[in-house]
Amino acid sequence: MLLTVFLAIVFCVAITIMMFAAVAFIQDKKFFSSAPKEAQDALIPRDKELFYGARTIGWTLMVFSFLLIAGVGVISVWDGLRSNFTFWQFFFRFVFIFSAYKIYDMICFDFFLLMKYHFFQYYFPEVEEVYSGRKYGYNLKSQLLKLLVIFPVASGIAAWVCELFV
Repeated sequence: MLLTVFLAIVFCVAITIMMFAAVAFIQDKKFFSSAPKEAQDALIPRDKELFYGARTIGWTLMVFSFLLIAGVGVISVWDGLRSNFTFWQFFFRFVFIFSAYKIYDMICFDFFLLMKYHFFQYYFPEVEEVYSGRKYGYNLKSQLLKLLVIFPVASGIAAWVCELFV
């Protein structure tokens, strides 16, 4: 259980690094496909780097983030196989990691960074109008769909696949 909690924290850290790399350093519009349509439409492409080397730093952080996420996946599966996990143990591990991430995303990114502290608006002031007056940043309905349906189903499929190798 302790390893699962640690892996969930590492996953959240990796996603945070990825978000900071995309928003603060790389600043490419294609990374904001999950933003509301009106925010995507308001974004002005950034051809010039924020400072010399910003995109290099951003891509380095992005690769590091992907490696952390892959590491979480590999360690989750490897430890489960080594410990002869049952389907339900694998399922719980995967659903816990995904749920912790989604709750973290909804609270820290969507509410605090986007709505309360205006982190995204600092780097992209043209979207300030889109988010003014909102109480929550992104589509709550799609966030809850991921949390309550998509992630448990994906966790079940992953647990089933892992169980085949035990």
